[in-house]
Amino acid sequence: MFIDYTQIDISAGNGGSGAVSFRREKFIPKGGPDGGDGGRGGHVIFKVDTNLHTLQDIRYRRRYKAENGYPGRGSNKTGKNGKDVIILVPAGSVITKKGSKDIIVDLTFNGQDHIICNGGQGGKGNARFKTSTKQAPRKAQPGIEGESGFFEIELKVLADVGLVGLPNAGKSTLLSCISSARPKIADYPFTTLKPNLGIVKYGEYDSFVMADIPGLIKGASLGKGLGHQFLRHIERNRIHIYLIDCMEENPYDVYNTLKGELKNFNEDLIKKPSLICRTKSDLKQELSPQWNDFNEKIYDISSLTKEGVDELIHSLVEVLKSN
Repeated sequence: MFIDYTQIDISAGNGGSGAVSFRREKFIPKGGPDGGDGGRGGHVIFKVDTNLHTLQDIRYRRRYKAENGYPGRGSNKTGKNGKDVIILVPAGSVITKKGSKDIIVDLTFNGQDHIICNGGQGGKGNARFKTSTKQAPRKAQPGIEGESGFFEIELKVLADVGLVGLPNAGKSTLLSCISSARPKIADYPFTTLKPNLGIVKYGEYDSFVMADIPGLIKGASLGKGLGHQFLRHIERNRIHIYLIDCMEENPYDVYNTLKGELKNFNEDLIKKPSLICRTKSDLKQELSPQWNDFNEKIYDISSLTKEGVDELIHSLVEVLKSN
């Protein structure tokens, strides 16, 4: 199951209490204070694991609590630190405080980590409070409470190229044609309900990542048709390909609708490089006059016959290299 959003409750460990202790040895019946400090509470840490592609594991474990620090002991022994909790997340995870739009951290590369809640410091033992005028202090500090909070994790797919279009525009078919990805394909709308990634190879050793984003409809930027869930995955793409069915009666209107939804969601999206593809060219008969309204180059492609696919990949590579 592809899960790209969840909320979790996180608590770091509390610091251990300092010890009240006095040195007691044979022939030294009244030794000085020797209470050790408490140990630090465990941190809670997010860490990227690129073997993960969904937030599914986190979704079904909603609370994380790190271990408390251990109390100090006599003979100036410091308590053991509490064990840290490491939460593994996929690359592209964005962490925010619940109810806030301010991003705490954006985790994008393998091994990257971030302490989301710091463990509390251990309290000082009574040995720390000895002074020239107070030789036998009988006080120690309690440990400091660890940080805690409710956090939101949002996964945004990392890809070089994103496919944008209406439902059933041929996005999944194109992805399966030029990569080894095998998304579900059928001749009805909303076949794709989660992003699919594919590696497109070109040359001998080079490749780029292409994402098949679920189809958008008018009003997607307002949340219609799961629009917000779908649009978040377009934000990280370096290039967008607008896919429009060659049999579409109003292709220019469709193009403007798609661009409008991206702009309403995030204005920066329409500033990125883009290409326009007329899909299913093997079915092409009489084209709509609206195709003449485009000023941009139109790439005719057929994922069935692979017509125009090589030219499209070549153009994508050129744009990627120049950006």
